[in-house]
Amino acid sequence: MITFIEAFQQEFAHEIIGTQKMLALVPADKMDYKPHPKNMSLKDLATHIADLPTWITMGLTTDELDFATAPYNPKDCKNAEELVAYFISNVAAAQAHFANSSDAILEEKWTLRNGEIIYMQQSKLMTIRHAYCQMVHHRAQLGMYLRLLNIAIPGVYGPSADESGM
Repeated sequence: MITFIEAFQQEFAHEIIGTQKMLALVPADKMDYKPHPKNMSLKDLATHIADLPTWITMGLTTDELDFATAPYNPKDCKNAEELVAYFISNVAAAQAHFANSSDAILEEKWTLRNGEIIYMQQSKLMTIRHAYCQMVHHRAQLGMYLRLLNIAIPGVYGPSADESGM
């Protein structure tokens, strides 16, 4: 039986491939694009996706993130190459922390807060699962943005409609 950490590493390795494919397609000339006024911009969405592996690192190495003391200041990626490089850098850090972790740490609590306001308090295991779910969720949003921009979508869990000639 493999450990939870080993299972996380295997799942992460698979999710990295599809996420990198999608980030590599983000057009520099469409960074301000929003499919709806309530949506975040393409740049903000893609940067958030590239940043999500840092949540794995935080889950493994800290007990909380407090926006009151550590406000979110996303990296300013200007094109697909910068997004992919940022993503890969964050992936490498998360992978290194996985390699130095054991299942015992996953039972510890992790908190997301803004001062006294607690948004989420859960185990570190669930924090890492949450980061994975966020990556998949936002990657799907990115796919929709790219589709609306008439950019062919790569397959993530098998061939896409673009790859299969539909």
